[in-house]
Amino acid sequence: MNTILRKSILGIAGLTVAGGLAAGPLNHDTSTPTTRDAAAVTTTQAAKLDSAALIPHGVQGTQSRIDLDDEQTANVKAIIAATKKAGMDERAAVVSIATALQESKLENLGHLGDRNDHDSQGLFQQRPSSGWGTVEQITDPEYSTMAFLKGLKQVDGWRDMPLTKAAQTVQVSAYPDHYAQWEQQAADLVAEHWNS
Repeated sequence: MNTILRKSILGIAGLTVAGGLAAGPLNHDTSTPTTRDAAAVTTTQAAKLDSAALIPHGVQGTQSRIDLDDEQTANVKAIIAATKKAGMDERAAVVSIATALQESKLENLGHLGDRNDHDSQGLFQQRPSSGWGTVEQITDPEYSTMAFLKGLKQVDGWRDMPLTKAAQTVQVSAYPDHYAQWEQQAADLVAEHWNS
């Protein structure tokens, strides 16, 4: 090894050691971290996604938020599981959850009688008469999410458009701008549950 290269390597190693020694006293924690502590920190960081990163275009308009019960939280987890099964990413889960928040408040709704919008049912208020599937299928959270995601995949450039436009292109709602109000809560839910 030539002399210049050896001196460079030794110099870098010396700076690394000196830097470590200089930084050492600044850490006032006298406990010795264990491998388990390091693993816990890494797991905690990996478990929590940044919800801001899940909203690449920013939210539009005033945001709404509801408290979720156990059933609604289970439906969030089912949407996330189906999104992963479909091979889609966290942003697709945000669009899906925001859509379900608008359509059903994340409740797997059956037929509501006179209060029903035609024959709409399930988390996404999909209609058997519009070809979304049978009643049994569209009231199955995995099936209904997969059906929604199949439609989303067919929307050219859905990642580059506002959430409400992507959702509306799939859903064809009479209220196309209403999906936007749920984007922040949907992103927060995906950040909380994607890795759980």
